[in-house]
Amino acid sequence: MKTTKKGFTLIELIVVIAIIGVLAAILVPTMLGYVKKSKISSANSAAASVYKAINSALTELDEEGIDVGGLWILTWDGHKWGTTADTVTLSTGDVGNLGHEDQLGTDKKFDRKVSNFFEDISKVRAGQAAIKGGSCVALAIATDTTYTGTYPAGIVTTDSYELYEDNTKTALQDAIAVASGEVTVGELTEFKEKKVSAKAYTITNADFNCLRTGAKDKKASDYSKTEKK
Repeated sequence: MKTTKKGFTLIELIVVIAIIGVLAAILVPTMLGYVKKSKISSANSAAASVYKAINSALTELDEEGIDVGGLWILTWDGHKWGTTADTVTLSTGDVGNLGHEDQLGTDKKFDRKVSNFFEDISKVRAGQAAIKGGSCVALAIATDTTYTGTYPAGIVTTDSYELYEDNTKTALQDAIAVASGEVTVGELTEFKEKKVSAKAYTITNADFNCLRTGAKDKKASDYSKTEKK
């Protein structure tokens, strides 16, 4: 007596494919959300590590008798640290020797020390650090062209990360505002929900004054920037 093997009918196959499609539609966005959150967390964690490395380097330089005082914006270009046009000299009393050619640059003291405390600095694509009186008070780094991290943390989130894509200057300005007590992370998040264009930001003399004198009126940094169309 012959037996015939029964396969799936077309309707059964369609039902199975439909179920798989529904599951994929539910799970894929969730998985992508976890990936995004993980990368943002990783960028913020790397920023915290660089922040600690810079402060350790500054401590060692100070112990060696090098004046690291003053207000500075240091920029990491993926290869070396340097000063930028954003550095503002507020008075002769604000100037230390941190920007001297013997301290910053490839194989120079500051760069070597930061690398000693954080070997993965070479993997950081770009970064900016605000220095006040021999200490790093705010930092922003770009781990790639999409994800940026800051110290203090909590500034870049899954809701706001697109405003900081490959834009450490914007992230640093916000980190300065939070570090100085000018705004809280919560207030900054509320502001970001207005979709202000990241391109409108610059590091200004007001930001340096904020660092120099401590927390000021919350309107001091002029958050009325150009709104995104």
